[in-house]
Amino acid sequence: MRTVTTQQPQRAAGRVVVLGSANVDTTFRVQSLPAPGETVLATAEESGLGGKGANQAVAAALLGARVDFIGAVGGGGHGRLVQDELTASGVDTSGVLVIESAPTGTAYITVDRSGENTIVVVPGANALLTPEILARTGVRERLGGSASGRSVGLSQGEVPPGTTDAFAALCHDVGAGFVLNLAPAVPVSARTLELADPLVVNEGEAAQLLGISGAGPGEPLAVAARLARDVARSAVVTLGAGGAVASDGRSAWYAKAPRVVDVVDTTGAGDAFVGALAAVLARGAGLAEAVRVGVEAGSAAVRHRGTTAAYRAVLPHLTAARLAP
Repeated sequence: MRTVTTQQPQRAAGRVVVLGSANVDTTFRVQSLPAPGETVLATAEESGLGGKGANQAVAAALLGARVDFIGAVGGGGHGRLVQDELTASGVDTSGVLVIESAPTGTAYITVDRSGENTIVVVPGANALLTPEILARTGVRERLGGSASGRSVGLSQGEVPPGTTDAFAALCHDVGAGFVLNLAPAVPVSARTLELADPLVVNEGEAAQLLGISGAGPGEPLAVAARLARDVARSAVVTLGAGGAVASDGRSAWYAKAPRVVDVVDTTGAGDAFVGALAAVLARGAGLAEAVRVGVEAGSAAVRHRGTTAAYRAVLPHLTAARLAP
């Protein structure tokens, strides 16, 4: 598990403060995903940085945003690896707390030959990131502003819901934007959902939030519009290879994904999308532009193995074309 040093992109305007999980991922490559009770042999094993929060922080940083990461890791080699990998991608890790008594979060990922995956996460230190601990990271000052552009807070569903609630309230108090990727769909407060601008979910998570039964939540445009009307300030529903739909509460629209014929690994697509979206919002662009660039980032990420390793290969190429100040 060697730290990879990358050339840092020129910083665009805006600051993204990410509250989220950081893991060490172990990925197994298989010909097909195992059925219940089935044993399959892996063709390869790889380890590296993961966790939705860390992934999204790296994506935003590689797309030119100034990024602070707020999270928790355990002591020992895994905790150091997480911090080194974030730093190598241009992320400020001074808000990462080391909890010596806890293990660093881990995730075990199985990827088949078509790029589909299954993931099991062991939260470790991520589960100990309480609102009380959050105050020790200087998060209020980090959210307090950017010399240019704006400050955007970004969180997901892999830290305790009460901590996300406290983070959303801080974003509101200091006038920062708040982006919530509610993955998984944990029980944050109604006020936190109301502050999300946007709320980003996939179709299954949207169905859970709206109490819709069945395989999917129905017509995506209508679902995004309902989320923006009844749940959050604005909403984005990701559709995998279909791109995304979004609503700002006044209108709803599709952002189609480019066709990708050489899919290698879909594991990091969603986090690339969210990190890119936050970076674009932080430089002052609107939701439509942020969603469009997010779709491009997610589509690019599936052409390479892994999450942050894939981002380093493809996301800097979007910087000059999409995010130059």
